[in-house]
Amino acid sequence: MRLPRTRPRSLAGQLFAMQVVLVAAVVAGCAFFAYASGSAQAQETAARQVRAAALAVAGSPSVREAIRTPDPSAALQPYAEQVREETGIAFVTIMSPQRVRWTHPDPGRIGETFLGHTEQALRGETFAETYTGTLGPSIRVVTPVRDGGRITGLVSAGITVERVSTQVREQLGALGLAAGGALALGGLGTYVINARLRRHTHGMNAGELSRMHDYHEATLHALREGLLMLDGRRRIALVNDAGRELLGLGPGAVGRTVAELELPAPLTGALLASEPRVDEVHLAADRVIVVNTRPVVGGEQRGTVVTLRDHTELLALWGELDSERGFTQALRSQAHEAANRLHTVVSLIELGRVQAAVDFATAELELAQVLTDRVVGAVAEPVLAALLLGKAAQANERGVELVLADNSLIDDGALPATLAQRDLVTILGNLIDNAVDAASEAATSGPGTVDTEPGAATAPSARSGARARVTVTALAGDGELLLRVADTGAGIGPDDAGEVFRRGWSTHGAGRGLGLALVRQAAHRNGGTVALDRSAQGGAEFTVRLPLRARAGEEAPA
Repeated sequence: MRLPRTRPRSLAGQLFAMQVVLVAAVVAGCAFFAYASGSAQAQETAARQVRAAALAVAGSPSVREAIRTPDPSAALQPYAEQVREETGIAFVTIMSPQRVRWTHPDPGRIGETFLGHTEQALRGETFAETYTGTLGPSIRVVTPVRDGGRITGLVSAGITVERVSTQVREQLGALGLAAGGALALGGLGTYVINARLRRHTHGMNAGELSRMHDYHEATLHALREGLLMLDGRRRIALVNDAGRELLGLGPGAVGRTVAELELPAPLTGALLASEPRVDEVHLAADRVIVVNTRPVVGGEQRGTVVTLRDHTELLALWGELDSERGFTQALRSQAHEAANRLHTVVSLIELGRVQAAVDFATAELELAQVLTDRVVGAVAEPVLAALLLGKAAQANERGVELVLADNSLIDDGALPATLAQRDLVTILGNLIDNAVDAASEAATSGPGTVDTEPGAATAPSARSGARARVTVTALAGDGELLLRVADTGAGIGPDDAGEVFRRGWSTHGAGRGLGLALVRQAAHRNGGTVALDRSAQGGAEFTVRLPLRARAGEEAPA
């Protein structure tokens, strides 16, 4: 029969057991040391006591006079017993130099031979020894009695070992109580400390804590989302690899405050906010990130947990999808218009106006072909050419003429592979969308508004005398790519010129204003610049310059 596996003791339980054993060992060691020290001290005290008694008796004049009498015991026995009772020692024996007792606690042993050593005392020395006599083992001192420089007797005072042991046992009882109290107090303190440790470790053992640490480290490195933990002082307590990459943090970021990271002000404000933030979009150095924050309300100090998601690629795909959607709508509208034109051609033929039908059909084809030939001839980059044709169709649908400047020229192979096509679509697509919005609104209602996010379209209800126009310049040369978009809109005032690239700035209200921020971000990501000026037609003119850098091992385009 297999016994069920028991769960290992928790870390707090193991530490409690270890600390109890340690406290017990320390208390036991201290008790043993105190006992040994007390026993030695008791013996030393007893030796000093009997030594003092023996020397006092040996130096007494009455003792010397009694020794001179024919019967010393008659005077010495009462004196010795009085001294013994007053000092509390076991015996005071006065004897002759021949070791014959003159006094003894048991009067029947007077006249017998003293049991012990006297050689040193006969030489005039005082010495101590432990010897077993008639009263059992005792600690004794033997000293000579001098009378006129001559040794006329010996005095031995002693205390039994049993009496010393009794005193030590009495001290040991008190010591045991003190040791028991110390053990109980130490055990109680250890229990309180380990109860708190058990709460903090949630009853887990060392193996479980070790595995949790390993899983914690693996999870931090495996997460593709950024994770940032701030302590109560808004210092970085923990950040994973994705968080470092999204925020552009160096290896020494841990321990620094958020204000020291030199992040954009809106992003810094979101990280420092005391209230939760949910799915807020912010711009970092070269990324668009979605920020979620959650304050930590438990524990000793208040902190914040921050999650970061990379939104850059999603926004780029959204922009491309929006362009494709607009292109599709333009194609649908053109298909409808083509059907109307086809009906017109058929009707002219039925009316016998064949030449008029041919002229009408070829005129429309020539207009479309001229724009296509102009774009394809000037822009050899297929992605940019397709984008320009699509945006031209969208602009035409909204009553805006998109014109490619005469000096535009991008030869085949002029753009290096390091220049991402997605960034080109982001830059040129957003600039054209904003320009079309501005030109369309200016043509519809006079002074118009500018939106920094693509996708806002309002069909014009009225046309001004001059048709709205957007002029695009695309030129690759002298080691840089120049993309310039100018419109006939109302332009941007000087007070707003410094704010147009900030996320959220828009003249179309809240919830808009990301397009130009993405343009500047894409330009900076490729080492370029973006500038705002007033166009010759009165509207806004945005100029983006991107260096044409080749990858290692490739030759720069001529």
